[in-house]
Amino acid sequence: MSENEMGLFLRSRRDAVTPAQVGLPTGPRRRAPGLRRAELATLAGVSVEYITRLEQGRDRNPSPQVLAALADALCLASSERVHLYRLTKSDSGFRCTGPDPAPREIRPAVRALLDQLEPAAAAVVDGTTEVLACTDGYRRLMAPAGALDSEHGSNAARFVFLDPRARTVYPDWDHMADQLVATLKQGPFRADPDIAALADQLTIAAGAAFTDRLATVPNLPAATGITRMFHPEAGTLRLSYETLIPAADAGQQLIVHLPADPATAKALDRLAGDAQDRLAGEHRGRLRAVPG
Repeated sequence: MSENEMGLFLRSRRDAVTPAQVGLPTGPRRRAPGLRRAELATLAGVSVEYITRLEQGRDRNPSPQVLAALADALCLASSERVHLYRLTKSDSGFRCTGPDPAPREIRPAVRALLDQLEPAAAAVVDGTTEVLACTDGYRRLMAPAGALDSEHGSNAARFVFLDPRARTVYPDWDHMADQLVATLKQGPFRADPDIAALADQLTIAAGAAFTDRLATVPNLPAATGITRMFHPEAGTLRLSYETLIPAADAGQQLIVHLPADPATAKALDRLAGDAQDRLAGEHRGRLRAVPG
């Protein structure tokens, strides 16, 4: 592997973008069809010298804002943005994810409350929108949609902004994105290193879909409301949600989803019944496998 993977990637993407793609005149005397360094610098709002240093590997610590501007200027696809983000971690020492997060304990009483909420879809989340604990009902709701098993883990903001499936799962994707940005911005925001690291990652990997909201969305998410969701097994669902904040657990929220109409209630009952049938089938299979 090259010692300057980020520089090579930026150069290859610059060579692949034509001036016409970004609204620039082609002009005569071009030795290559791609963008010149000066053109990329103008589009990204940085100096030509800085582009040169990045491509040559002489500057390996670009800010998330600069990387986001370069990604926009180079018309990077979502997968390419994620790749650029990963290169900044491995190639330059830049860490959007920050230090390893401190363990977040769930008090026994809160876990017991989650147990009592079954079969409702309920989860305890932290300030980064990471799911710390949840009910089986929540897993039935979110796992088939991809929100718990994607490469982005069980973090709601990463799923919504970085996983293409999220735009199908949430028909009102724009509203969901607004609410998640508001959630990240409430409280300490960038004063919290974990939230700051997530914001840096999304700045690079999601681009304007995230950064435009940072500049415009107020930092107060709705504590209750209705979420529309398309579930791959249950179809279209309407879920009312309530956000509860345990007084003893700073930065944690308990979010409970309940059916907002009879059709959704029936669909969730079918999901629960199907899950029970699968468990019963697995149990019978294990019994048959035991020698008599």
